[in-house]
Amino acid sequence: MTTTLVTDGDTRIVITRRFLAPPALVFRAHTDPALIQRWMLGPDGWTMPRCHSDARPGGTFRFEWSDGKGNGFHATGEYLEVTPARIVHVERMFLPDPTPDSHVETRFDPDGTGTKLTMVMTLPDAEARAAVLASGMEDGLEASYARLETIMAADHA
Repeated sequence: MTTTLVTDGDTRIVITRRFLAPPALVFRAHTDPALIQRWMLGPDGWTMPRCHSDARPGGTFRFEWSDGKGNGFHATGEYLEVTPARIVHVERMFLPDPTPDSHVETRFDPDGTGTKLTMVMTLPDAEARAAVLASGMEDGLEASYARLETIMAADHA
């Protein structure tokens, strides 16, 4: 499976990916800190030494990444809506300076025997979107989602 990333208008990024796992499992992988810490690592060589996720409306998250060579960054945010079919949250990255808040909606739709994930990121302006795209996000997502596929296949077997 491959991840598709397209832009929409001046401020949106739309990411889609099909997973060979049921929606409930893909949803859990996006909300359970123990699972998030196993797959949401970006390119090989990165780890997530800290992962906090209180996935409920009004709950917060904080993810911290490290490359083991003294480089790292983190993201924080708040969950606005959390249902088995959809997560809506606000996030900001610290690279090390904070990025503008982005509004993110992630849907988990049944797709045959699997799940179609659709994530829509809405940034405040075209400049902020360009900065996010230039950060290497696409490669990091592809590596993370490939890792998630492997984990779900092993855990689901």
